[in-house]
Amino acid sequence: MGSYATLTVPTPELMRRLGRDLAALLRPGDLVLLSGELGAGKTTLTRGLGEGLGVRGAVTSPTFVIARVHPSQVGGPPLVHVDAYRLGGGLEEMDDLDLDVSLPESVVVVEWGEGKVEELSEDRLEVRIERTLGGDAPAADDDSDPRRVVLCGVGRRWDGADLSVLDR
Repeated sequence: MGSYATLTVPTPELMRRLGRDLAALLRPGDLVLLSGELGAGKTTLTRGLGEGLGVRGAVTSPTFVIARVHPSQVGGPPLVHVDAYRLGGGLEEMDDLDLDVSLPESVVVVEWGEGKVEELSEDRLEVRIERTLGGDAPAADDDSDPRRVVLCGVGRRWDGADLSVLDR
């Protein structure tokens, strides 16, 4: 059955904090699929995950390298950050990256992975980030552009997981 939560995240700093909080729930072997339009906050969330996992290196969008590994500085799992946007071939191209080899001992975060990497693991956390104002809505006076974040745990790994603890 998995688990499910919907959160409203009003600012980029709170998106980073959500990533840090989410990192506390993750363990080696976890696959996190991030989806959402360009600029929705996928890399910001991943930056917070990296901070929470205590990994080395600046977490930036891996668009031009496709995948970047951030080793842990605190004895935890490394963070493998993948941008699957330009991978048209799906799993075949993902296999070339040898991600399945690092999956058992890493936390693997895949941006734009929907429909491409689900077969890497029966268990995964799907995170969809949506703008709540819509693309053409004018920015509020305080320049806020809140996001709606939907987390859905798939597979036995996430059965009974309480994702609502992230809503703070």
